[in-house]
Amino acid sequence: MTTPPRNRIARLIAAFATAFAIALPSATLGADTQFDKMRAKIAAFVADKMQKLGGSRIVYKVDTDGLREAVVTDLRDDVYRTLREGRIAFSGLAIRDGGVDVKIADAKGRDQLTRKLASAAEGLPAHAFTVTDGGDGLIRLAPTDAAYAERLRDLVEDSIAMIEQRLKDAGVKLASVQVDGTDRIRILLPGVMEPEHVTAIFARKVKVGFRLIDLSMSAEQAQSGAPPAGTEVLLGFKDRLPYLVARDSALEGDDISYAGPGFASDTKEPIASFRFNGRGTRRFAHITAENVGKPFAIALDDKVISAPVIREPITGGSGQIAGNFTLEEANSVAMLLRAGSLPGRLGLVEQQVVQPATKP
Repeated sequence: MTTPPRNRIARLIAAFATAFAIALPSATLGADTQFDKMRAKIAAFVADKMQKLGGSRIVYKVDTDGLREAVVTDLRDDVYRTLREGRIAFSGLAIRDGGVDVKIADAKGRDQLTRKLASAAEGLPAHAFTVTDGGDGLIRLAPTDAAYAERLRDLVEDSIAMIEQRLKDAGVKLASVQVDGTDRIRILLPGVMEPEHVTAIFARKVKVGFRLIDLSMSAEQAQSGAPPAGTEVLLGFKDRLPYLVARDSALEGDDISYAGPGFASDTKEPIASFRFNGRGTRRFAHITAENVGKPFAIALDDKVISAPVIREPITGGSGQIAGNFTLEEANSVAMLLRAGSLPGRLGLVEQQVVQPATKP
């Protein structure tokens, strides 16, 4: 499964770091050294403000247990997909004790599976795994410690990007969000003396839904009269146009494993791209296969951000959202897509008010 490379997160943060009162170099921030310098500059600036103004210090911990489960689940899904695509006979595919067990009677089938998985993981440390022969056709695959550590770094960086975007969307213009150890995130907020107001931002779950559009009447008719049972009218995120959609989501955002900003390959316009986990991929493939030719709405907090028509079954588990976005809007949409699962991934460790060390 694809995870966001560090330089992509750096570009994302660079796009809105000016809102945090930091002047950045005009050159594109692509290298890790530039990324680290930017982070250090933000941290130094905010630390100075904390000394003068006081403020709030908040520490979150990412869900490491959930991450371990997700890493093994992704490996299981990769194994299943490889077995099906290669038409390899198998039995007993299951997650056990932090790894994946599968029985393949044919030795060539076992070799084919491990070769294809290794080829797909080549150059991707987060996908490295070990293989153990259990005898009688049973093999056990398990993520390496290095793979887990790489995914943990990705999760922390991804969570930092989401926290920064949520703070920006909430109007918080001065903050430092930094890694604190391996699995914690420290937020410093100069001048903010009520940290609970900020933690409430992350306690609220963003509603992400993939909803079918009802074509039995126009959205304008439904808006002025009575919409059909089980439907409601939502307005567009940017165009403010009405859309008549099903009240119940066909698929929700909990299964989105990654979302990020980018550019369309043909028009070069800013877009938000996303990818589902294994469960979401299967559900999305089923939904799109059953509704070819029909439009569906992608909604964030009851606002429709895109309403594409399903042209064909989408089986790859990924998609792109276009909506005449600016780059900053594409950033915001992508982070909101991921933020649907943010409260469950972050645990509040501490929140405290820090008094100014010096008089202003």
